[in-house]
Amino acid sequence: MIPRPVYLKKLIDRKNNGLVKVITGVRRCGKSVLLFDLFFRHLIESGVRDSQIIRIKLDNADYASLRNPLKLLEHVRRQLTEEGDHYLFIDEIQFVKKIRNKDLEGEHITFYDVLNSLMDIPNLDIYITGSNSKMLSRDILTEFRGRGDEVRVYPFSFREFHDAKLGDKESDLEEFMLYGGMPLVLSRPTAEAKISYLQNLFEETYLKDIVERNRVQNQDLLSTLTNEICSATGSLTSPNGLTRSINFEQKNKMESAVNVNTVTSYLNHLENAFLFREAKRYDIRGKRYFSSTSKYYCIDVGLRNARLNMRQNEYTHIMENVVYNDLVKRGFSVDVGVLETFSKDGNGKTIRIDREIDFIVNHGNFQCYIQSAFRMDDEKKIASETAPFKIVGDSFKKIVVTRFGTAPWYDDLGIYHIGLADFLLAGDELFS
Repeated sequence: MIPRPVYLKKLIDRKNNGLVKVITGVRRCGKSVLLFDLFFRHLIESGVRDSQIIRIKLDNADYASLRNPLKLLEHVRRQLTEEGDHYLFIDEIQFVKKIRNKDLEGEHITFYDVLNSLMDIPNLDIYITGSNSKMLSRDILTEFRGRGDEVRVYPFSFREFHDAKLGDKESDLEEFMLYGGMPLVLSRPTAEAKISYLQNLFEETYLKDIVERNRVQNQDLLSTLTNEICSATGSLTSPNGLTRSINFEQKNKMESAVNVNTVTSYLNHLENAFLFREAKRYDIRGKRYFSSTSKYYCIDVGLRNARLNMRQNEYTHIMENVVYNDLVKRGFSVDVGVLETFSKDGNGKTIRIDREIDFIVNHGNFQCYIQSAFRMDDEKKIASETAPFKIVGDSFKKIVVTRFGTAPWYDDLGIYHIGLADFLLAGDELFS
C-alpha cells in the first residue's frame, strides 16, 4: 500500500462539510484505494466503527443490483441509524443507470436524485468516485445544487513513483518516462508485463467504457483517433487537422470519409474519460485564447507509449508530457504560450513569426513561464529556447527544464535552469 498523503489530506479536510465529496479521475489511478483503504483506515483510527461506514463498489458484480437508483437509495437507508455519524462510500457512481420515473411522465431518476435525497440526512457524510467528467465534474454545481466538492486524483506523480521505488532518481525517471505512473505498473515484474497491462487497460477498460457509455457507433474511428492523439503529443493539432489526417490515413479502409463533428464528439469522449487534457494556446500580449489549434497530452505517458507499442518514444515529446502532467497534478492552470513577433523578409515585407513558450503556469496570483528542452548543449539551442523569454516583456519567473542538468542555477538573464528529475521532485516553493 503506497500512501498518498496529499489526496488523503484533501479528504480529511473535507470530512463532514455537508457536501458530497466527488473523487474523480481516470479508472485504475487509485481512487478506490484512496477512499476504501487509506481514508477508511483514517476513519477507523479516528474512532469510527466499521458498522458506521457503508461501502458500495458498483463496478463489482456483487453490487450489480444497486445500479438501480431506487434500490441503491433503499439499501443505504436500511443501514442508517440515528446514533452517531455515518459515512457512505460509493465507487464508480456512473454505473448507476437512469430509470423512468413512474410518477412523472417523461422524467427520469438518476444517481443525482439519490445523492440529493441522501444529503438531507444530517448524520450522513457522502463520498463517491467516478471516471466520467461529463457526468460528474461538469455537473456538480447544477445537479448537486452547489453541494458537491470535487477531489481530482491522478496517476502517481514522479515524486510518488520515486518514493515507492527508492532507487536512483535518474534510473527511476527513465522507467517513469517509459511506463508512467499507473499504480499497478509498479507491481508488474517485467517490461513485457508492464506493457501488456497498460495496453489491456487502454483497450479493455477505457475504450470499452467509452463505447458502452456513449453508444459509440464507429469503434474503429475511436481507436484510430486515440492513436492519432497519442502520436501528436506535444504538437499543435485541432479537430479539423485530426479529421484530415484520419481521412488521409484511412482512405483505403473506410467506406466513407469521417466528418469533423464526429471526430470532435469522440475527442470529447476521450477527454471526459480523463484520458487526455487539452492545453489551449494563449496570446501573451493580446491576452486572448486561440481557438484554431491546441495541444493534447495523455494523462499518463506509460499509457501513451504502450498504446503506440513503444514505437514512438521521442524523448522531447514524452518529457513535455511529463512536465505538463506534473504541473496539472500540482493544481496549476496550464496553457501554451504564444508571442506574436514581426520582422522583415529579404524583400522588406513584414512577416509575422509566432514564438512559443511551452507552458504558462498560473496559480492564484502567481504566474511563471516554463520551457521544456531535452538538451541545451550548444549556443544555438540555448538561444532558441530562451529567445521567447527575452522578448516576453514582464517580470514573471522563467524556468528552463532540461532532461539532464547540474545543480539548479540562474543565468545572467535571471532564467532558472533545472534538470527534469530535480524539477519533478521540487516542492511548491519552486513556484513562488
